[in-house]
Amino acid sequence: MSQSPFGTLNAIAQVIYDKKGFNILALDVQGLSSITDFLLIAEGNIDRHISSIGHAVVEELESQGEKPLHLEGLKTGDWAVLDFGDVMVHLFSPGLRERYSLEKLWQESKIIELEIDVQTPQRASIR
Repeated sequence: MSQSPFGTLNAIAQVIYDKKGFNILALDVQGLSSITDFLLIAEGNIDRHISSIGHAVVEELESQGEKPLHLEGLKTGDWAVLDFGDVMVHLFSPGLRERYSLEKLWQESKIIELEIDVQTPQRASIR
């Protein structure tokens, strides 16, 4: 990653917020997961909203030189996974987030405080 994972987490969280995603949570799973160091979990209203958020995140990170290692669920769904190596993003519909409850699965992880600019909404959607 060209920037720190915390910078990447904040950039992703800002895009999600700007696209009207909600219930944004970042977890430090270093030492608990063998596939990533950080999880960012958020919700969108419906499958198109989740897809729109996911595409905006990919576009923003690619503009910063970060390419996803793997993308899943952007075309179909109520659960999308964006794998950026050190940071993995899960975008859920509210019902599926509750059903799979990743927060409970990773309850031993540390919650990361995110820096989201709530004064300038819609920045990401202007592009």
